[in-house]
Amino acid sequence: MNSSRSHIDGPELEEHDGRKRSSASRAHRHLPPRFVHRVYSVWLRHVRVYSRNLLSNALPPFLEPLVFLVGIGLGLGEFISEMEGLPFLQYLASGLLVTAAMFTAAFECTFGTFIRLEFDKVYQGMLGSPVTANNLILGEMLWAGTKGFTFTLSVTLIVAAFGILSPLRILIAPFIGFLTGLMFACLSLLITSFVKTINHFNFYFSAFISPMFFFGGVVFPIENLPVVTRPITEALPLTHSVRLVRAFAFMDFEMIHLWDLAYIVLFIGMVGSAAMIRLKRRLID
Repeated sequence: MNSSRSHIDGPELEEHDGRKRSSASRAHRHLPPRFVHRVYSVWLRHVRVYSRNLLSNALPPFLEPLVFLVGIGLGLGEFISEMEGLPFLQYLASGLLVTAAMFTAAFECTFGTFIRLEFDKVYQGMLGSPVTANNLILGEMLWAGTKGFTFTLSVTLIVAAFGILSPLRILIAPFIGFLTGLMFACLSLLITSFVKTINHFNFYFSAFISPMFFFGGVVFPIENLPVVTRPITEALPLTHSVRLVRAFAFMDFEMIHLWDLAYIVLFIGMVGSAAMIRLKRRLID
């Protein structure tokens, strides 16, 4: 009996344990990547592609709000001294903090997504990996939100550097820019799921995105508009981002800002879910 036990506890037992560990290691290597890693891989792919032409990609969305701030803010500032009790330049700058997030997310998830889907066939290759359609769409949304954060941060730094707004009060602005980017990513992906021709995006930008810039409270208060238009302006997603970031910029909070935050969260959840359902069908088909 002792010799038998010695035989079992000897080299053969170690070899058996080694085979078990090797089999477990091979099984672990064949497991699909975790959900977070799959979504991250989509996000990282966009970061790498975008970084190849960083100057040409990043400069236009960054310059547009600054040109508008200088042209309109300094120009009209000579004739409009105050807006809602605030210096007009400060009022305008606080609204422009999140407009760059809106534009860059809208362009990314319309033209960018459509080109990757229909022309470059990028998604076909990605779906051939362990990445699922839902992972891919979530990665797109997070990438647009990241761009919203980055461009809002850039405008925030410029505005703070020139002393237009207090830097301590607008530190929250990039995070609101991230939420703004997510909102318009969800909306733009939903639009993309319906569009068959890339030229149709012109209607989306001309009839919705561009007018929202003026009727979302960026340049003038929406309270100045006719009463009948108020429900329309309240339904616009940019209205809530602008009102929320302006509340932090001037530390002037009211109960309506809780509604703004709730609107943003509900919008991302509801419109984002609809976009995922619609776009997933198109990706699989």
